[in-house]
Amino acid sequence: MSKKLIELNNISKSYGSNMVLDELNLYIRENEFLTLLGPSGCGKTTTLRIIGGFETPDDGNVLFDGKDITSLPPNKRQLNTVFQKYALFTHMNIEDNIAFGLKIKGKTDKYIKDKIEYALRLVNLEGFAKRMPDSLSGGQQQRVAIARAIVNEPKVLLLDEPLGALDLKLRQDMQYELIRLKEELGITFVYVTHDQEEALTMSDTIVVMNQGYIQQIGSPEDIYNEPENAFVADFIGDSNIIDGIMLQDELVMFLGAKFACVDTGFGTNKPVDVVIRPEDVILTPPERGIINGVVTHLIFKGVHYEMEVKAGGFEWLVHSTTMFPVGAEVGIQVDPFNIQIMNKPASEDEEAVSLEE
Repeated sequence: MSKKLIELNNISKSYGSNMVLDELNLYIRENEFLTLLGPSGCGKTTTLRIIGGFETPDDGNVLFDGKDITSLPPNKRQLNTVFQKYALFTHMNIEDNIAFGLKIKGKTDKYIKDKIEYALRLVNLEGFAKRMPDSLSGGQQQRVAIARAIVNEPKVLLLDEPLGALDLKLRQDMQYELIRLKEELGITFVYVTHDQEEALTMSDTIVVMNQGYIQQIGSPEDIYNEPENAFVADFIGDSNIIDGIMLQDELVMFLGAKFACVDTGFGTNKPVDVVIRPEDVILTPPERGIINGVVTHLIFKGVHYEMEVKAGGFEWLVHSTTMFPVGAEVGIQVDPFNIQIMNKPASEDEEAVSLEE
């Protein structure tokens, strides 16, 4: 396993009376693609800015390769940042934009020329050196911003919602470009986004944040298939989240029916959150269902049908390759392995829980 490159220890940050980060602990490994994911205001961009040196934490420290860099300015850190707004110099052509940091460092003309050619080739913009930024598409401008960061040979590339301004097709193309770049360059990527699909597509590790706390850290598969609480389950993809009672180990009751599950250790007759992904809901003829309902909405999504089914007084979201028309009576079954049981938070404040607690 690769070594820890960046460590954030007990990081707290407030703006006035607004606590943005509260004793956050996180480490990032060398050559990892780590994504900070969460809704607006969750603290993900502040975390990135503290790593980059653009913000100073109120408490806690930042280590880089074992050395404390908490008070080091951005230009003294072995990292570069790519912002959503590109921040290209509009009066300079592409090669001058890319060369800007290298010229400040006093590199030779030959070194700079070789680096520009290498960077343009890496981001598939060969032949664009003399073009001006305003003649480029949004996707091309973003590639120039990435090339400008890459030529400085940072150990870490920080990316703050870099694809947010692009349309869907360009964004998807750039996702694959970034994955390729990470593999070719062998550097660490720290990526900020609120786009769940983007995070699942690109990351080695996802850090889900809410209200200044880390909710869960894991691989995309872990985060999607084994969410640790209802917030993560609801934020990462679609979920049916239902109030339930854990009757005993491997048996839960919700919507008036008993369902077998595989979870244990919740005690007996305990209120829980039951989480079931739309693709894990099995629609059957009514006589074979554990509970029965009626299809109320139907949309064809290309790969599957998305249906809403009113059953047990709950509006179920269902994804299936089999279509049931609106008005059809159906039964609902769920494989025990696809029922996720989660403790209910004791209070609203407890819904944002630090991973360390």
